[in-house]
Formats: sequence, C-alpha cells, structure tokens
Amino acid sequence: KLQRTNEVDHMSPRLRAFLSEPIGEKDVSWVDGISRELAINLVTKGFNKAYILLGQFLLMHKNEAEFQKWLICCCGATECEAQQSSNCLKEWCACFL
Repeated sequence: KLQRTNEVDHMSPRLRAFLSEPIGEKDVSWVDGISRELAINLVTKGFNKAYILLGQFLLMHKNEAEFQKWLICCCGATECEAQQSSNCLKEWCACFL
C-alpha cells in the first residue's frame, strides 16, 4: 500500500500503524501527534473520530499550515502535535485518496 517504502523507515510506529489500513471508525487519538490531552479537547469540540478530523483537513484543502494554525488556536495543540498530526493526515491522503 505504501508506495514510498524508503520513507516508511523514518515513520513513527504510530504513523505506520495509522497508514496501514483505512481510517474506518478509529478514535481521533489514533492520529499520530494527538496526545491524550489534545484528544480530549478535540472530542469536546465534536472531533471524536479520526475521519472527522480528516474531514476538517480536507475542508481546508489539505493546507497543512492552515490546519496546524487551527489545531493550535482552536484546539490547544502544541506546534509539534500540529505538525505531526497534519503530516499524518497528509500521508494518509497520499495512500488512500
């Protein structure tokens, strides 16, 4: 499924796990970069599933900078969490869309 096998070695186990299968009904906490605290913030805002967070990413036209800014400003993400999670969703899109 992953075309760019050389990049797989550099992925975190969590990112690799997320990219290994369709998104389905996974909780938002499955997304790489989403800490327990951030997951709680997201759930309270209605983003309880990974596919709902993916929808937000797609609504922002896969614009990573805009998505990261939204995660930080509206959901209390750290810069690191925002970068990791936007990268995770971008990679998922590259594999499945």
